[in-house]
Amino acid sequence: MINPAAVAAEPTVTAHGLTKKFGAFTAVDQLDLTIAKGEVVGFIGPNGAGKSTTIRMLCGLLRPTAGTASVAGFDVGLQAEAVRAHIGYMSQKFSLYGDLTVRENLRFFAGLYHVPRRDMIARMKEAIAMAALDGREDTLVRTLAGGWKQRLALGCAILHRPPVLFLDEPTSGVEPEARRLFWDLIHNMAADGVTILVSTHYMDEAEYCSRIALINAGKLVAIGSPGELRRRALGGDLYELDCEVLGAALTALRQAPDVIDAAIFGDKLHVLLHQSATGTADLSSFLQQRGIAAGVPRPIPASLEDVFVQLVSHGHSGQAGS
Repeated sequence: MINPAAVAAEPTVTAHGLTKKFGAFTAVDQLDLTIAKGEVVGFIGPNGAGKSTTIRMLCGLLRPTAGTASVAGFDVGLQAEAVRAHIGYMSQKFSLYGDLTVRENLRFFAGLYHVPRRDMIARMKEAIAMAALDGREDTLVRTLAGGWKQRLALGCAILHRPPVLFLDEPTSGVEPEARRLFWDLIHNMAADGVTILVSTHYMDEAEYCSRIALINAGKLVAIGSPGELRRRALGGDLYELDCEVLGAALTALRQAPDVIDAAIFGDKLHVLLHQSATGTADLSSFLQQRGIAAGVPRPIPASLEDVFVQLVSHGHSGQAGS
């Protein structure tokens, strides 16, 4: 979902050549990124790809080794304290205090973010309503279900009305219905002009974003809308195939005529064929001739996981539809 106001807006978050090294290990490598006001950008990649490190640099919590970045008009390296005053941040680990009540957590974070006393009660009430915790203000946070905790954590992160919000895997371990409600809140804030960078390992959640930034091994692989990335990555037709021996079938299919690529997805294979391929029945015959039982290939729409596998395996980098 793209916020039309973001299309012509000035960038709120920029990074050029952003790099972070820990000794000999490069966690983030020459990353370029631009996010407009009111845009929701999904940060997608496997564990250890560099998502959290990038977010922490943009929040002014880690000093970059090289490169530059600005958030809400402030340099993350030189004006880290000003950056932190103008952002909301949710870490991938639950950040509230379980031994405090809902009300006590909100009051603590309102003080931490220097919310004016005259506004504190009204904003706390808004956060409680947003988290659907009316009537539970005096409940200990540790007793709340995961979805309520995450919505409350989001409410705490925006008590000071930040123009930029960084969410680091905010829905990890949260049930699907609660994840959907959480994304409704994200889109409501974006519609009000808040700029949001959200990392997730749920590929279905990436469909909710204006654009998706794919990162792997510290490098930005590609960035663009879901549709742009699909068009860029595939260049062929995708099929799903049942096989008895996945590993052997995968090795064989990568040598088959008309096959661009093949990968294991769960208990099946996804096979990418050239659009000029004459037929899919040849795939089953190809495998059966090698002693591997296989079903009939079924055409399927490409998922973002398919796109990510293709872009990473072929070493793409840069931007699509920036």
